[in-house]
Order: sequence, then C-alpha cells, then structure tokens
Amino acid sequence: MSTAPVATDAGRMPRQIPYIIGNEACERFSFYGMRNILIPFLISSMLLAYLPAGPEREGAAKDIFHTFVIGVYFFPLLGGWLSDRYFGKYNTVLWFSLIYCAGHACLALFEDNRNGFYTGLFLIALGSGGIKPLVVSFCGDQFDQSNKSKAKVVFDAFYWIINFGSFFASLLAPLLLRSYGPAVAFGVPGVLMFIATFVFWLGRKKYVNVPPSGRDPDSFLNVVRTALRERREGQGNAGSMVAWTGIAVAVLMLVLWVLKAVGVALPWWPDSFGFVITACLALGVLIAAGGWGASLQLDRARGRHPDAAVDGVRAVLRILIVFALVTPFWSLFDQKASTWIIQGRAMVVPEAWWWPNFLIPAPTAPAGTEEYSMQISASAAQMQALNPLLVMLLIPFNNLVLYPALRRMGFTVTALRRMGWGIAISGVSWIVAGVLQLWIDGGSEVSLAWQGLPYLLLTFGEVLVSATALEFAYSQAPHAMKGVIMAFWYLTSTFGSLWVLLTNAGVRNDAVTAAIASTGMSENAFLMFFFAAFAFVAAAAFAAYARNYPMQDNYRVSGGAA
Repeated sequence: MSTAPVATDAGRMPRQIPYIIGNEACERFSFYGMRNILIPFLISSMLLAYLPAGPEREGAAKDIFHTFVIGVYFFPLLGGWLSDRYFGKYNTVLWFSLIYCAGHACLALFEDNRNGFYTGLFLIALGSGGIKPLVVSFCGDQFDQSNKSKAKVVFDAFYWIINFGSFFASLLAPLLLRSYGPAVAFGVPGVLMFIATFVFWLGRKKYVNVPPSGRDPDSFLNVVRTALRERREGQGNAGSMVAWTGIAVAVLMLVLWVLKAVGVALPWWPDSFGFVITACLALGVLIAAGGWGASLQLDRARGRHPDAAVDGVRAVLRILIVFALVTPFWSLFDQKASTWIIQGRAMVVPEAWWWPNFLIPAPTAPAGTEEYSMQISASAAQMQALNPLLVMLLIPFNNLVLYPALRRMGFTVTALRRMGWGIAISGVSWIVAGVLQLWIDGGSEVSLAWQGLPYLLLTFGEVLVSATALEFAYSQAPHAMKGVIMAFWYLTSTFGSLWVLLTNAGVRNDAVTAAIASTGMSENAFLMFFFAAFAFVAAAAFAAYARNYPMQDNYRVSGGAA
C-alpha cells in the first residue's frame, strides 16, 4: 500500500476503486441486514423473556435498538480522530472492520446469551461507527486533478450502493430470520462483513494512502479553546462562564448517575436515566454551552489564529443550530425500524394478486404462537425495503420534475426551505401512522399495505432533509472545517435517538401513563401523535431561524484554493 501519490492514468478511473465499492456494497448489506431484524428478534427472543410479552417487552426492545443507534452515530467521532491524528484512513478502516466482524460473530453465536449478544451490538456500533466517516473520504483520496471528473460517478455509485444494499438486506434478512432462525439471519450479514473486509484488504497495494494530518494548531477545537481562555482588559468573561457552567452541569449529571448506580437514594433523579441517556445529555450540554460561550467572545481568537479559521468556527457554530433543529427529524426517522415494526406486527398481511407474497408472505403458523409472532415480525420488518426503493425513485423525481416545476411557479427552492418542509412532512407521516394505530386499537383488521403511505411521506421528508443538509453544510463551512461538520452531522442521529429514549423513559412514569389513559388513546397511538407534534414544533423553529440565516458560499473556486 502506497503512502504517497500513486501514478495514475490521466483521466481514467483509478484501478483500486472497485475494491472500495465492493467493500461498501457488502458492508451496507451486513449493517442493514442485522439492524432491520433487531427489533423482531429481541421481541421474540429469550433475551427479553424475563419481561411479559406486550408493551413492556416492546419498550425494552426499542430502548436497546435506539441505544445501539446512538453508538453507531457517536463512534464516528472516534474513528475520524484516530484516522486524522494517528493511523490514516486505510489502517483505521481495516482495524475497525475487524472489530465489526467480531461483533457479527457474537450476534450469531450468542443469540440466547444476553452478555454475548449485547457485546456484539457494542462491537458493531464501534466498528460501523468507526469506519462511517472514512470510507467515502478514502475513496476521494484516490483521485487527483487528472481524473477528478470521474469522482462524481463514483460518489453517485456509493449512494446507489448504499440504497441497493439496504433494499435487498431489508427484504432478505427477515426471510432468513423467519425460515432459518437468528443464528443464520445474523450469520449471513456477518459473512458479508468478512467479505467486505477481505475485499478492502485485497486492494492494499493499490491504494493512495494520505498520511494523517496530525495536530492542527488552527483546528475548530483549538480556536474555541483560545476564544474561551483569552482575557481582555476591561471586558468581561461571559463566554468562559457559560462554558464552565456547562462543564459543571455535565460533570454533575455523570456524578448523579454514578451515585444512583451504587444505590444512593436520589428520588428526584429518574431511575430510567441510565448511562447512555446521562452521557448523551451531558454531551449535549457541553456542545451547547461550549458553542454559546465561544460565540460570545470568538473575536478574541483573532491574532492567535488566522481570520479564516476564526470565521470558519463562527460558520460551524451557526450550522450547529441548524443541525440541532434537525435532530427531531431523526427521532422520527429511525423509529421506522422500531416503532413501525411493532405497529406492523398488529397488522394483517394482505393475500391479494397485487401483493408480493413470494417476498412478504402471510404468516402460516397459528395466531398467538411464538412462531406466528416471529413470522409477522419478519413481514413487518420487510416493509423497510420501501425506504431505499423510494429514495432511489424520489431523488430523480425531485431534481427532474418537482424542483423545476416549483421554480417555474415562482417558488425559490432553497436548501433551508427544503429541510424545513422535510421535517414537517415527516410529522405528517406520523399523523398517518397514528391514524392507523387508532384503527388497530379500535379492533379493525388493518392491512400491512397501509404502512406504505407513511413510508412514502417519511422517505420524502428524508430526501428533503438528509441529502439537502449535507449540501447545505458543505456550502456553508470553509474547507478546513468540513471534517468537523461531518462529525457533528452524525451526532444529529445520536441525539435523535436520545429523544426517543427520553420519551420512552417518560411514559414509564405513573402520572404520565395515567394522563395518556385519560385521552382514550393507547400509549402507542399517543406517542405517534406526540412525535408528529414534536416534528411540527421543530419545523416551525427551523423556519424562524432560517429566515435570518446569513447564507455563505464556500464552494472551491475552480483552479484556486479552498
């Protein structure tokens, strides 16, 4: 493997790209294959057999799933830091991939062992998260000025491969779970991850490996640190006080968790606030207080750092507010693999000419049996295949039909407007899901096909939010800060799942349960409407902030420096 630029044929596709694309295809199948059967497996497995079947077990399964998602989108911080500072992208991807493989092996081997299975989930979160920020950028490293026009083709292939892998994994993994059991259903994604790692390793002698950059004296954190530490005569230190207050609150949260864990009676600290919730809340406080404090005295970093670095930090801080307002969207989106699967288990698989029974068959076991529960869970999980399929259809529809039509009608389709509408449309999808839940609670037999409508709306919201947010962040952040932006973008999914855990913890309170009962709705229906309202409030706040957002244009000038 080269550590210096490798000679390339001018204008041609780098010969090492197929190894990276092959790796991505197998890795995405492995990830979505295990992720999309996690809820069905947990609900019907021995791991949660100590809980009674029904809402209590379903709630525990949701907690485990969203804790896993939090880890997946938190560990990119670790992978990116190790790569940039010490080991480089190739070594970091390879080593985290081996951890990833070990995690899959644990899932397949320890299906009835709680500690072994949860260790596997942790290792997959660590491995998947560790490589998440690196593979695409490593692919970009393989191009130079002579063949950069080919990069767009490869990046389009990356996006297509992600959805292709997700589509087939969502269809096939539940069928494996239904027909062959969890050992095979988790084992096959494990085999795919091993193949992904092997394919990546095969290209080791062909890769261009950009060495780690090491410590950047003008990095985002260094500029923030200088701004908070710098003292100016005659000026207060409000920013430092805000930041130190945030640090104190975060430490206090962790101390309270430790005290609660060792048995100290703290009736005003919720029992349901375990380490994951507490640590995420502490991280959120640190980011919010540190960012607010730095913004109050950021100009103090001028002179110690270049103006471009200081202005870049200010741009990142503005983008962080946009990202914070996007986190409610992810709290809705990621529940398609938890709450919506649980809802689908109470629905009926249609037996009609237009339904693909060869792919999503109706249960054949008697109702009420464990086998029936597994079969209907598998069918509900397969509905997730609609999401990547719709993504591949909606992106060209939006770009070729919808956006041009709106422009001809006089509407300016800005990135921020698309994101705001995407959050609101995701809320509408949960209104539809809530209506379906009311039908189910009322005793009606509701066809699983009805879930296609909320999936369509949620995926439309995803296309407006997710793809647009990366384009927006890229245009707003200076070149030197784009890596920081990606790290914070992944954290939006972490905090989205945090809101789900907090909501699940809240409904375990007797007073909250009684209040929900007084509405006449089931807990599931109430929470669906609650999350819809959460999205609408977030969309309104997003629109208010976007109204006065100072747009920048930080695209690289052709032939010039970033």
